[in-house]
Amino acid sequence: MSDNQNRPDTLRIAIAQLDPTVGDVAGNLAKAREARAEAAAQGADLLLLTELFISGYPPEDLVVKSAFLRSCLVAVEQLAADTADGGPGVIVGFPRSDAKGRYNSVAVLDGGKIIATRDKVDLPNYGEFDEKRVFIAGDMPGPVNFRGVRIGVPVCEDIWGDLGVCETLAESGAEILLVPNGSPYFREKVDIRHQVVLRQVIETGLPLIYANQLGGQDELVFDGASFAFNADKTLAFQMSQFEAALSVTMWKRSADGWRCSEGPMSRIPGKEEADYRACMLGFRDYVNKNGFKSVVLGLSGGIDSAICAAIAVDALGEERVRAIMLPYRYTSQESLSDAAACAKALGCHYDTVPIAEPVEGFLSALSDMFEGTESGITEENLQSRTRGTILMAISNKFGSMVVTTGNKSEMSVGYATLYGDMNGGFNPIKDLYKMQVYALSAWRNKNVPPGALGPSGEVIPANILSKAPSAELRPNQTDQDSLPPYPVLDDILECLVEKEMSVEEIVARGHEIAIVHRVEHLLYLAEYKRRQSAPGVKITRKNFGRDRRYPITNRFRDR
Repeated sequence: MSDNQNRPDTLRIAIAQLDPTVGDVAGNLAKAREARAEAAAQGADLLLLTELFISGYPPEDLVVKSAFLRSCLVAVEQLAADTADGGPGVIVGFPRSDAKGRYNSVAVLDGGKIIATRDKVDLPNYGEFDEKRVFIAGDMPGPVNFRGVRIGVPVCEDIWGDLGVCETLAESGAEILLVPNGSPYFREKVDIRHQVVLRQVIETGLPLIYANQLGGQDELVFDGASFAFNADKTLAFQMSQFEAALSVTMWKRSADGWRCSEGPMSRIPGKEEADYRACMLGFRDYVNKNGFKSVVLGLSGGIDSAICAAIAVDALGEERVRAIMLPYRYTSQESLSDAAACAKALGCHYDTVPIAEPVEGFLSALSDMFEGTESGITEENLQSRTRGTILMAISNKFGSMVVTTGNKSEMSVGYATLYGDMNGGFNPIKDLYKMQVYALSAWRNKNVPPGALGPSGEVIPANILSKAPSAELRPNQTDQDSLPPYPVLDDILECLVEKEMSVEEIVARGHEIAIVHRVEHLLYLAEYKRRQSAPGVKITRKNFGRDRRYPITNRFRDR
């Protein structure tokens, strides 16, 4: 019998975009087994899981622990043993080590054993990625013979960089490329991934399957949206975004190679929906994976706390969310009404805790020391810090995580109070500029995201969207008393933070040089605050966290 007669003409490949938890090796193994059972029930020959699935991604310095690496290897061996039943083979990511070092690896499992391992060659070391710190690069890989089909298994960055991993696989006989990924979300990332894959398809002449992880891991959100392109550059299938899914795809061999004949074609959300769902998914996983039963947040009657309350209810359900109004003498009746209306629309618990007595107590305690000084920012910050203390007390008493609600515009210029409104365990809108907060709020009032547990209809009262934003720490205060208008501020900040543009370039866009210099100064000055802020969902290309590592002590100004 010839070799060609031993090679199949069809291959049913199951792609699983699931939500592993970093460090939960047993739980991740259980998810892999459940996925394999589902793939088997649908007649799949092979199950493709995502990058470092067994450990969860990114595992960071956990892989330095030898006990952790042993645990991951044992799990892979147990999953390999399962394949002795003649059901689907499995491609699964895990961290492994040998005498040379540690690797970001994949194992190909079939017939009850590990039939091959392949190591990631191109280790990313930019933005949120820091893999060269804990892994060493693998050797250039060759294809794996899986039941008569020569499969190339590059790992994530191997298809993004210029090391020629895919070309090497094609030249050494690979017929199809299956790529496990841990690719975090940022706005319009799906289009970028498609372009990256198309480049490899054009260069190799091979079809490529891109399987991406789902779920939140600290600041990162993995959005799934797995897909494939045929060798002729047509989209072979597209899985859903922000939803766990397993899809079995049918591939057929012809004289021109392998081509997908059956697979899903899911809709990819628009930018507001995608950003909102990323915030919701990242928030939900942070709360649930860290074991919080409920959350609490201050509901001020402003736009930021309102959208955070909406995200919390959508992610967790109304019964797990408690909103607290914390009024003082400068809190307007409008804010009281708006906050109550928002809580009622969302259906969450709502309480009012006046702060006049504790604020006056602090002022009384400090009266001798402050005698002869003018009232100002110190006294304003006392209001914010009193609110923060009360929310933390509620957190301690009931075990609820405090949700902090500052947007990226405020975090950029330090328009937030340490140990006050910056208190909290997680911030779902930390990477959304103020105008993006408005856009997502307006979108949510007209839409209910898939999987949301909150109600339909207007959940953020129209008055909150239309009134001038204010911290209400002094009479008749608005944000624009001390900041440029938010459309101006946000554009300057995006130029400085995301695009790293010079002052000269920003002024050329039509901004006043004095305002640009002031915003740049405030941005650098607030670095010490951001270092002490809660983590939050990454939405833009460059968030405050892993993506942007500026020194706190820094005298540079672009003059």
